[in-house]
Amino acid sequence: MTGSSSRMLALLSLLQTQRDWPGQVLADRLDVTPRTVRRDVDRLRELGYRISAIKGPDGGYRLAAGSELPPLLFDDEQAVAIAVGLQSVPATGIDINEGAARALATVRQVMPSRLRHRVDGIRFTGAENETRVDPAVLEAVSAAVRDRVVLRFDYGERRDRPARRTEPHAVVAREGRWYLLAWDLEADGWRTFRLDRMALRIPTGPVFTPRELPSADAQTYLAARAKGSDAEDRWPCIGELVLALPAREVAKWIGGDGTVEPIDETSCRVTVGSWSWVGILASITRFDAPFTVVGPPAFAEAARTLAGRFAAAS
Repeated sequence: MTGSSSRMLALLSLLQTQRDWPGQVLADRLDVTPRTVRRDVDRLRELGYRISAIKGPDGGYRLAAGSELPPLLFDDEQAVAIAVGLQSVPATGIDINEGAARALATVRQVMPSRLRHRVDGIRFTGAENETRVDPAVLEAVSAAVRDRVVLRFDYGERRDRPARRTEPHAVVAREGRWYLLAWDLEADGWRTFRLDRMALRIPTGPVFTPRELPSADAQTYLAARAKGSDAEDRWPCIGELVLALPAREVAKWIGGDGTVEPIDETSCRVTVGSWSWVGILASITRFDAPFTVVGPPAFAEAARTLAGRFAAAS
């Protein structure tokens, strides 16, 4: 692909991402002059793309809605993204494995040979997600979130209960599962529902006015709920201790549950959270190394209690 063609493809890609683009901003993004942008826009118009000029102090451009884009014309990064994305579908839990495989085969056939060679070189295997979500459910729930309409569904194994009536606010993918964050009209409170356990009822209900989320965003709320909180993404119990191991041997096992600070070559300071103080102690004893509790007092008390239990058991 020549420099001019590559630049025009990049320009077309930018015009897709938002409604209006000031001419100078496009020039800066493409690292060219505004005059070059005007020339490239004229070439795209000659190819049939409906790009209108925006009047104003800065001027700009807008790609008309419904404009057909060149089929399957990708740059190298886009080709790699397609190959990785479509091959990763089994791990998402959405039941579209066959469709993803067919899509990858179709995309591959119409790519230039150079990009097809790159795509063919990307092959990997991963664990398939056992939780399966019907793509029709994902589509319908996402549409209800977008349109702000009351969603009705049966939930779980019990289908003899009245349908749940909710105001859907967000769909969140977390650790291989898909969740709906919604205001439950019967419970009069926020609830999360797994999409793989939902059987939708039709038609949907009336339009509702969105409520303020209990957290900064839906992802934070779901992470907070996983740690026993309704608003803040933090564990209810957070303890500090000194562990007789090098920090490099501990950090990879602590992960996102805490922090590890080196003290010297043979010890480190660990701050870690869990549902309970005993839960923290359980995660630390797996290292099979001496440790000293720093605090808080409730953590130290839990350590003494657990030590007594171990002594009694032995």
